Amino acid sequence: MQEEKKSRYTPAQAKAAKKYLTNTVEDIKIRVPKGKKEYYKAIAKKSGESLNHLMIRAVDTLIENEHLSE
Repeated sequence: MQEEKKSRYTPAQAKAAKKYLTNTVEDIKIRVPKGKKEYYKAIAKKSGESLNHLMIRAVDTLIENEHLSE
């Protein structure tokens, strides 16, 4: 018998979080070679940030350093 997985949010909280995310952020999916995801996660952990923040910071830094912004 499988136990039902409990959510850490109430249905109202989940709905509010989904609404907030829909209105404030966009998703970008990237593909990386096998093994690179764990490598990037380790680098993020070492720098004390999330993988998402590491990726955003890396892209922003590249754009700034290459003078690619408009």
